[in-house]
Amino acid sequence: MLIVSTINSQLTPTPATRTVAFTTPENNYASRLALLLHRHNFTPLSCPTVIVGPTTATTTSLRHHISLLHHFSAVAFTSRAGITAFFTALSQSPPPPLPAGKDFIISALGKDAELLTPDFISYLSPNSEKVRLILPSNPTPSGLVDSLGPGLGRKVLCPVPLVLGLEEPTVVPDFLRDLGLMGWVPSRVNAYETRWAGPKCVEKLVEVDELDGLVFTSTAEVEGLLKSLSEYGLDWEGVRKRWPGLVVAAHGPVTASGAER
Repeated sequence: MLIVSTINSQLTPTPATRTVAFTTPENNYASRLALLLHRHNFTPLSCPTVIVGPTTATTTSLRHHISLLHHFSAVAFTSRAGITAFFTALSQSPPPPLPAGKDFIISALGKDAELLTPDFISYLSPNSEKVRLILPSNPTPSGLVDSLGPGLGRKVLCPVPLVLGLEEPTVVPDFLRDLGLMGWVPSRVNAYETRWAGPKCVEKLVEVDELDGLVFTSTAEVEGLLKSLSEYGLDWEGVRKRWPGLVVAAHGPVTASGAER
């Protein structure tokens, strides 16, 4: 069963501590998620199935695109990792030129926007009034497209992951397509890599006797989990038989639909 909600609203702790595993990368939402689970009296079990982070090649590519920002009207972030990678490259670059005579738009999803700090804005432009922040009320890639409105032929830079060793989820291709349909000219830049964490990444999970919950924060994590389970001779049906009361939680509707698929 796939549940799209916060894990603590679906699992009610009992005096006996219940174990909840999560597959998010260690440098992404893992520490926050572990803390929230611990506060609600669950035992968090971190089993990252993908590794996320920038490389020399992705940083070099980002810096090149940052030097050309005067050709763009907006930057659209679909992930926390994309913002972090962009800011790292931005802080290593000369102040980028921005288009003259009009606002420059940056957009992000949900709590990811907390990374768009005044420090971030100051690196982007010494005039903070020139930068306009757009946060969609519907924190999904499609919601982001809607919030940007008609592109009118303007260019938007999209820092997204390069997926290695896994099938690329449809999220990014669909996002770029939807921007184009809205009249934007999207320019994809591989800002960081998402790659499989390897055959042993679910070792801690398969060794536990009792597992009450499993949390996914991206579709790539689901594929990484299934790929690693096969190394242990398991599939999803085997997981359901082993822990018949297992609750699965997905972080948002996009991850939920990917997990179901």
